[in-house]
Amino acid sequence: MRNSTERMATVVFLRVIPGMHSRKKFFVGRYRKMVLTETEKQMFFRGFLIAQEKERGRSMGDWTAYLLVCPMTFLAGIVDAAAGGGGLISMPAYLMAGLPAHLAIGTNKVSSCMGTAAATYRFWRSGFISWRQTLPCVGFALIGAWIGARMTLLLDERVFRWVMVAILPFTAGYVLKNRNLEREREPYSARKTWMLSSLTAFGVGIYDGFYGPGTGTFLLLLFTGLAHLKLWEAAGATKVINLSTNLAALAVFLAHGTVFLPLGIAAGCSSMIGNALGAKWFAQKGGAFAKPLILAVLTLFFIRVLWEAVI
Repeated sequence: MRNSTERMATVVFLRVIPGMHSRKKFFVGRYRKMVLTETEKQMFFRGFLIAQEKERGRSMGDWTAYLLVCPMTFLAGIVDAAAGGGGLISMPAYLMAGLPAHLAIGTNKVSSCMGTAAATYRFWRSGFISWRQTLPCVGFALIGAWIGARMTLLLDERVFRWVMVAILPFTAGYVLKNRNLEREREPYSARKTWMLSSLTAFGVGIYDGFYGPGTGTFLLLLFTGLAHLKLWEAAGATKVINLSTNLAALAVFLAHGTVFLPLGIAAGCSSMIGNALGAKWFAQKGGAFAKPLILAVLTLFFIRVLWEAVI
């Protein structure tokens, strides 16, 4: 009886009630009202504690998790600063370290916000950010992300994955065809540029809220190809938008207790170093540095989406 009650409590707390904050509220509110013997209540309490420990994952007290995650977030930071898509590298690292999926996503937001903040600061110091152009895009991206999150409740994500499988090869072909990403395109009027940039941010924001991976890469390519922004302007706007949407998402994860801060902050320090280096090399080499990274990100993304669609 003891073992079955303990197992039942562990399953309930882990699977039925996601997030440490929600689980603690449930436990405090319901524990004393449960019709159980004192022994069963003790076992139920033990199940709660076991669930909390499993939630934290085997990596919580294991330094090997830091040795695995920190180098990967450093590499992700370099890639993300120049081409976006760093989450395609950092997220698998958190999962390999043993964190449950929702805890890995929340903790990844910590390191992502720290790294993106470092790259944004570097781009701002380099004069890559036009605030008049970028701030409206931030607002449209946040609105789009909210709509995209709502759409997840209505649409089948599997259909969307197959759409991405079809789109990604064409995106890679576009990058390959444009030998020089820094090629000057005839600029539009200020009004048209503002409208196209805002629409781009809104559309990619919907994608970010609905699915998410590779958001920075798509923003960079659409800002340069559709809105005719210069590469450095597009990169600066992309960083500010990414930082804003990441901070909004992180606030939600923190409110629900699905963040492991010690690992997130340690990985965030590595990500900041990687982002600072990536931003520096991007400022020095421009498209010559960004293009192969964009192609690598698109390839990784295509493999991931195809795998998820098939499996």
